[in-house]
Formats: sequence, structure tokens, C-alpha cells
Amino acid sequence: MFRRGLTIMAEYIPRPCVFCGPSGSGKSTLIQKLMAEHKDMFGFSVSHTTRKPRPGEEDGVHYHFTTREDMEAAIANGEFLESAQFSGNLYGTSKKAVQDVLNTRRICILDIDVQGVISIKKTDLKPIYIFVKPPSLKILEERLRGRKTDTEEAIQKRLATATKELEYINKETDSQGTFIIVNDDVDVAYEQIKGILSTDIIKLRDLKFKTK
Repeated sequence: MFRRGLTIMAEYIPRPCVFCGPSGSGKSTLIQKLMAEHKDMFGFSVSHTTRKPRPGEEDGVHYHFTTREDMEAAIANGEFLESAQFSGNLYGTSKKAVQDVLNTRRICILDIDVQGVISIKKTDLKPIYIFVKPPSLKILEERLRGRKTDTEEAIQKRLATATKELEYINKETDSQGTFIIVNDDVDVAYEQIKGILSTDIIKLRDLKFKTK
């Protein structure tokens, strides 16, 4: 049983997988490739947020959109594994979001920031941690500017946040169950991630085959 109320089925269920990396590291692209190739093996833990939906975003798909009052009450009630505030809005991962994926016999993917990682490590969730890094801050800045979606102020904030996140990530090199991927080439990085998760994918595929 996971601390704070998460439960797991008696039969084999693979460990959740936490992805963490600065904005612009290519983390989301890698997650999308993984889930597209292994549709039945992975499930995404949908985060909660108090920000308003952006055009095209669907509640329960991109985020669980909620109010600050409701989310603060749920956090206080111990319903969240991790939560953080960014740009005036709350973001977080609920226990239920993770449990919902576990119940479908899939590897649960969590996409969280460094604050979330620190919080997760205080639980007994015991996931695999995959940190995705850009080759350098200079290249990260080029990627952020190439998006042409952020103001100069937003870019500088993201770079400042990235600097702190990378300091933390670089200290995690020797942590058990932790892997650091430098995303210089997305195809190479993706193959490295598949290698890290190959044992869990094979075990889960065998289990699904036996239960058919």
C-alpha cells in the first residue's frame, strides 16, 4: 500500500515513471512518442490546475481544471501526492489520478517539476525517475525563443527556473532508480528511454498476454 492512501493490486504492476525536465528540454515530445508507440502499456496521470483552460484544452484530458478553493481543500485533506504554485496558479498530482492509471494495468507516467519530485520522494510511490536535460542552457534558450510563444519576460523566468532545476538534476546522478537523459537528438534520447523502460514493458506485455 502506498502511503497516504494509494493502493496497488496484488499481481504485478510496474512502477510509475516520473518525467522531469525544464521547459524546452523536449520532455513532452519524448512522452508523446512513448505513448504513441506503446498505447496499451502507458497511461498518463492527468494533473490538476487552477488556471483557466487554453483554447483546445479539454477537462480531464489535458488537465483536471478546478478552483483554488477546491484544490487547496483537497491538498489539506491529503488527496495530493505533490503540488506547487507557478505563475499564480496551483498545479498538482492527485492520488486518484495515479490510481486510475494503475487500475488499468498500465505504467503510470507523471510529468512533474523538481518541486513535485521532492514531494514524491517523501512518499513510498517508488517510481522510476527520468530527468530530461537540454545539451546546454544556450540551446535551451534557442529552443524557447524558437517557439515564438513567450514574451521576453517569460523566457527569462523559464531560463532562471531551468538553471535551478538543472542544479538539482545534476545532483541526482547517483540516485537509485534515477536516469538522466541529455536530449541532443530526440531519436537517440527516445531509444535511451525505451531501453530504461524495456524490462517493465516486457513484464507488463507478458502479464497482459497471460490474462487474455
